[in-house]
Amino acid sequence: QVQLVESGGRLVQAGDSLRLSCIVSGRTFSTYAMGWFRQAPGKEREFVAAITTTGSTTSYADSVKGRFTVSRDNAVNTVYLQMNSLEFEDTAIYYCAARQSPRSMSNYVWTLRQSYTYWGQGTQVTVSS
Repeated sequence: QVQLVESGGRLVQAGDSLRLSCIVSGRTFSTYAMGWFRQAPGKEREFVAAITTTGSTTSYADSVKGRFTVSRDNAVNTVYLQMNSLEFEDTAIYYCAARQSPRSMSNYVWTLRQSYTYWGQGTQVTVSS
């Protein structure tokens, strides 16, 4: 069973930076493509960022491009989301997600929520204006 645990969310002010972490259990982390999603109150869960198994390719939602950076460290089974220049609109619960990625698609970034198999419980990020 794969388990994902997010951490790092907290209350910050607009303009601040924050780094979220997601630790994934298991010995096959390097075979999982990873994604970050977020859900604000009353809204659908939306794509934020994704990264391939090796970290060679990333993808971002337009709303966070240039401000957020996704990265991973396969040695410690962790994916990160560095968030800079935070805005009030970034307030949401942030979830990390994982899916096995076939070797033939190791450079593919998965951006659809339904593409992911495993999800964490989420971490709350609140940005005060």
